[in-house]
Amino acid sequence: MDPPYHEGSRTLQDRYDTRRLADRLDEKFLRRVVIDADDRAFIERLDMFFLATADAEGRPDCSYKGGAPGFVRVLDERTVAFPNYDGNGMYRSMGNLLVNPHVGMLFIDFRAKRPSRLRLNGVATVADDDALLGAYPEAQFVVRVRATEVFPNCPRYIHRMELVERSAYVPSAGRETPVPTRESSTVGRPSPSRRTSSQRSMTCIIESPVARATRAGPAGRGSGGCGAGAARASRAAARAKLTPHSRK
Repeated sequence: MDPPYHEGSRTLQDRYDTRRLADRLDEKFLRRVVIDADDRAFIERLDMFFLATADAEGRPDCSYKGGAPGFVRVLDERTVAFPNYDGNGMYRSMGNLLVNPHVGMLFIDFRAKRPSRLRLNGVATVADDDALLGAYPEAQFVVRVRATEVFPNCPRYIHRMELVERSAYVPSAGRETPVPTRESSTVGRPSPSRRTSSQRSMTCIIESPVARATRAGPAGRGSGGCGAGAARASRAAARAKLTPHSRK
């Protein structure tokens, strides 16, 4: 088993006198490479997590992954699985897995009375013929992660939040996934009625938080002091149009 801390970690531990604490955490948590019953219950009740990947040169990327509660499944004490749904077509995270399978998964429960988080690091595999594919409507493929580290993290700085609404675009059995309504262009693309399930989210428009706040204004009532034309210009400048991906 690889040592949990490298020279960089040790340098800062010594500078801030946390080496003894770090070693205790290593003994209690980092040497345990098992997803126990509590970990399983925690993971499978959540509807999102953050995924860290890196390309072949070690350049990092981090993405949000969301689904229905339990969309990440614990298959055994060392393995979890989750689906990949249709997105913006860049395949930054999933593409990284094909050239560098090492991943980090961060699960956070923002809604609990005492918010908490769990980290799972491991090695990923991607398969479009996985036996679990049928359990995930409209999924393109399934990612399995073999855990190398499973441990909780200090919850001190986790903000407590409430769920307002789950995304209507999460595929569900027995329900047609809605077509995104805000589209930048339909030139050369199938009409919504002719789109397949994997084409429904082909076009995304990204709006910056600043532009969104300008549009909403105080308490969401309007542009809040900016003229409507200026607000529209600000929003237009803040949007980035993403091109669709082709079917695999």
